[in-house]
Parts: sequence; structure tokens; C-alpha cells
Amino acid sequence: MATAIKRIGIITSGGDCGGLNAVIKGAALAAERHGIRTFVIPNGYAGLYNLVDFDCLVELTPERLEGVEASIAGAESGHSRVQLKKVADPGKYDRIRQGLAKFSLDALLISGGDDTGNVMLDLAAQGVRCVHAPKTMDLDLQTYSVGGDSTISRIADYGRDLKTTGRTHNRVIVVEVFGRYAGHTAFRGGIAAEADAILIPEIPVDFDLLYEHMQRTYWGRIAASDVRAGTYLTVVAEGLTDASGCELVDESAGCDAFGHKRLAGAGKYVCAELTKRLKADSETQVRMREFGMFVEDSYEIPEVRSVTPGHLVRCGETSAYDVNFGLEAGAAAVELLVRGIDAVTVAEVRGSAIRYMKTAEAIRQRHVDLAQVAFHENLGVCFGRSPAKLKFEFVALTSPPERYM
Repeated sequence: MATAIKRIGIITSGGDCGGLNAVIKGAALAAERHGIRTFVIPNGYAGLYNLVDFDCLVELTPERLEGVEASIAGAESGHSRVQLKKVADPGKYDRIRQGLAKFSLDALLISGGDDTGNVMLDLAAQGVRCVHAPKTMDLDLQTYSVGGDSTISRIADYGRDLKTTGRTHNRVIVVEVFGRYAGHTAFRGGIAAEADAILIPEIPVDFDLLYEHMQRTYWGRIAASDVRAGTYLTVVAEGLTDASGCELVDESAGCDAFGHKRLAGAGKYVCAELTKRLKADSETQVRMREFGMFVEDSYEIPEVRSVTPGHLVRCGETSAYDVNFGLEAGAAAVELLVRGIDAVTVAEVRGSAIRYMKTAEAIRQRHVDLAQVAFHENLGVCFGRSPAKLKFEFVALTSPPERYM
């Protein structure tokens, strides 16, 4: 029988995103119902490592919790990217245990992605009681992860907004977004923005095919416009590869604390490839002259612009879906700890059922379903390859479908 829990420390780790404050609030509200006190451990795993040196911790009393807005992105508890296993201090886990003992913390609620989950498993192996609430805007865990819907919504907003400037200047717009080696946010955000092309890590890009689609769509729009205006929108995931399988990496940027290469430059690379083909295509100047756009030595090809919203897609407001999921996941994590269920990841709350899974399985990377890609290819979206043939399967359900995401 697990020892009764009286005090819980809350940690958020990795990248920030929408929904984390909802996780914190849901956990604190559930803990209060059980008579459990909750405390913020600031600055992620860095704060956990330095906990023994802290003078005090902020307790999430009902009054303090009033100041935590579930609908605001970011995290009241703060973040850091620290891989505890790589900390040189041989006594690091003893140091962490001393910090937990100093504040009489019986367990930890930890919210983060795959790297955070891996560190949580290390802590669990050292005897620290903890539960993982899944968080990553990349959506590449086996469960839904808080932050995903908020990020997708913001990508879609930026994509739609950029069409206005693109059409005004007859520009080709390339938007580069986060995602590393899984293209979920680029895929879903691009679809919601009604992008013309979406380039994701799961599909090596044939730039000749992309160019053909761009040329046909872009010039077709201008030809159909009574004011000769048109644009073409491409959403690109940062972990893009070309048709040869070559990864686009900014080697000068180094690696993060977990050894991941810092991916950058995919948007600019796509711009360069499209611009190169526009310059080499004799049809370009013909079209520019036909539509009254051509000015020698000044405006001879359409402008291809790269926009990287970067951290703008992970800040600001939290979507309604993420507020709901975050509150549920945070509260569910506390319910698991109370019942002595440790070292697991919350999957979802379905009515009175709290679903959870082994963290090692939950943090295994999930990629975009290429059958779903084929569905949208057949609606005209270009993914930098020849559209796959789609054979529909029709299934009559005998029970309600799984929820979205």
C-alpha cells in the first residue's frame, strides 16, 4: 500500500505552450478536494535539482490559484531544458531527494513531452513518486498532448492572415513552423489555413513537383483575378528533408540539452528552391509580361518570402480544447497518485474513467498518418510528391468514435 500523499510538487518542463496553466489548475483543484497541498517547483528540472537550496515554495492555495489563468499559454511554474542524467554531479539524485524531503513533498506531477517523460522515468527508478501529464505542441506522443490544438489554431490564423499580404504583393509565401521530426502541427495547421502546399518530415520533398503545383496554382489565380492578384501559401515543418533524404539543419546552431540538433532554415531553403526554378523557367517572364508585372532589372520574377512565426505559435491564448484537456489531465494525475499509481502517463479522462499508460510507451514518437495525407492530396493539397491513390474503406460503427485528436 502506497504511503498517503499530503504534499505534491508540480513541475512543467521542456517547451512552453497552451494548456499548461490548465494542467496546474486542474491538479491543484483536485488535490484540494483530497486535502492535499500543492506547491510549484519553479524552472522545471533545474528547479528540482536546486530545490534543496530554496528558502520556500509557492503554495497553490485557493487564493493563489485565482491568479492562475487556465486560458493563458505558458506556465506559471516556469520551464527549463535540463537532462538530469547528463548533470555531472554524481550525487544529483540524493540532492533531489534531499530537496523533496526539505519541503516534505511526497510526489511530483510532471507535465512535458518525450524528453521530460524520459527524465521522469529516471526519477521513478530512483524511488521518486511521479505521474506524467502529456504536453507537447508537436503532438508526436502516443496520447493527445496539451498544447497541440492551441498551436495548430495559431498556425492556421497566421497562415490565413499572411494570404492577405501575399495577395496584395502577388507573393509566394512560405511559413516555417515547429514540429521537429513529426509534421502534425504543420499538417493540421496548414489544412486549417487552406494552404496550397504542406511539407512535412514524413514525406521527402520533390521540389520539381512542388514547383509544378505552385506554378499552375499561382498563375491560375492571377489569370482568374480581375485585378491580377494572387498568392500561393506553403506551410513547412522544420524537420523537412528533400527527395534525397537530406535533412535541413543549421549546423552552426548546435544541440539542445537533450542532444537534439537545432532544426532551422527549412523555410528559407524552400524559398531558394522555388526562386531558382522561377528564374530558370522561361515561362515566368512570359507570364509576368502578360499580367503587367514585369519590370526589367527590377521585378522579373514573383517574390518568394519566408515567414517564421517561431514562438508566436506557442504563446498567447490557450484554445478551449486545451483548457478542457489540461484541467482533466492535471486532475487525473492527482487521482492516480492518490491511489498509488505512479510512473505512468495520463492518456485521457472519459467520463468517470481515467485512462493512463506506461510512460515509456506513451512517449514513443508518433508520425503523421500518410493515409490521412492522401485524403487531402485528393482534395488538391500538394505535399511535395505525386498524390497517392486513395482507396476508401467504409465502416459502420457500432459504438461512438474516438474523440478528435
